[in-house]
Amino acid sequence: MARFQSGSARSGTMVNGHALFRSRMNDSFARTLLTAGGLVIFALAVGLFSSPEWRWVLISVGLLGLLAYHAWRSNLPHGRAPRHAGGTGTVERREDAARSSARALPEGLALSYGVAILDRDYCIVWCNDTAAAHFGIDVQHDIGRPIATLVRHPSFVEYVAAGNFSKSLRMQTTEGNGPILSVQFVPYVASGWLLLSRNVVRAARLETVRRECIANVSHELRTPLTVLVGFLETVRELKLDPRLSRDYLDLMEEQCKRMQRIITDLLQLSTLESASDPPGDKRVNVSGMLARIHAEGELLSAGRHRIVLETEDGLDLLGAESEIASAFGNLASNAVRYTPPGGAVRFLWRASPKGAEFTVEDTGIGIGKEHIPRLTERFYRVDRDRSRYPGGTGLGLAIVKHVLLRHQATLEIESEAGKGSRFTARFPAHRVIRTTT
Repeated sequence: MARFQSGSARSGTMVNGHALFRSRMNDSFARTLLTAGGLVIFALAVGLFSSPEWRWVLISVGLLGLLAYHAWRSNLPHGRAPRHAGGTGTVERREDAARSSARALPEGLALSYGVAILDRDYCIVWCNDTAAAHFGIDVQHDIGRPIATLVRHPSFVEYVAAGNFSKSLRMQTTEGNGPILSVQFVPYVASGWLLLSRNVVRAARLETVRRECIANVSHELRTPLTVLVGFLETVRELKLDPRLSRDYLDLMEEQCKRMQRIITDLLQLSTLESASDPPGDKRVNVSGMLARIHAEGELLSAGRHRIVLETEDGLDLLGAESEIASAFGNLASNAVRYTPPGGAVRFLWRASPKGAEFTVEDTGIGIGKEHIPRLTERFYRVDRDRSRYPGGTGLGLAIVKHVLLRHQATLEIESEAGKGSRFTARFPAHRVIRTTT
């Protein structure tokens, strides 16, 4: 009887233990769900105030952290719960869990982002190579040191001290042209922190270009609009004879066409910057295209210049014909416009040791050497006598540069004030094709 009762007691203990195990499993599962749900809500909130990319990074890394944490718990001896009080053992287990979760990070994340795992006191537990490069961390000597003692940038120190990480921080790590980092702190497992960093220098430069472009467009359009408004007020308020009214209308039409050219060129630039790569198998008949450009140059010159075209037969390109024609046409028209009457302009298309090249030479007014590095910038124009050389929109050479870049080609400029210019577009061999006979 005693043995039976003892056996019953053991059986009851096992049943109760099984129920307790299930209860703990359910509690653990519920906590995991709540933690994961809170992580998703936090990531969505962060995404509202920063780049949407951060949202998915936070969710991915946080879930991996939870997996690593539960894997660590499952490796503890049976019936032994982890200690949450202070002590060396707790710190070591926390660091082991952090390292385990770090090893589970996706390879793409580790390559694209700097990832550093910090403890609750912002001391470095682990970091990948990208984070080490971003913050100058020596993984052999800096593990365990507070991140704020290594990154002394004032904005970063203030960011850490404030403890408000709802928004990311953007900072330039070094003066001049150093990398620009977007930095974000995220609560992590075992009361630690995850420090994510990303080099956003390209995005920052694009933002700068966008601001400068808007400012330039505003400036370029303001002048013709001011002229138009003045002429319209004059025509409306004064009684002018028909001849003077016609002159004013002609001037207004000229300003309208100028604005139209600016808008057309800007739209073309925008299309070039956002379009997919030009085709690599579509043949462009360069000789036929240059014959048309030569005829347009003769029309623009109206007999004031000697224009010569020299082409190598059977030498064509692979790419977008409309883009290449736009680039070659811009170079040709510039040579005609900035060459005084009686001067000479030559268009030359020929093979080169590395592919092929299109050269435009003129005996025009030339360009000072100090201007050459900036000629392909948007709206950059060299000061000239506007009465003799009214010039264009300041976007032509920017269009040429973008077209050539899209075709893996380069632009070489040689010029000297008062002695003419030479512009050469050089195309690589894989863009050149010869006619087979």
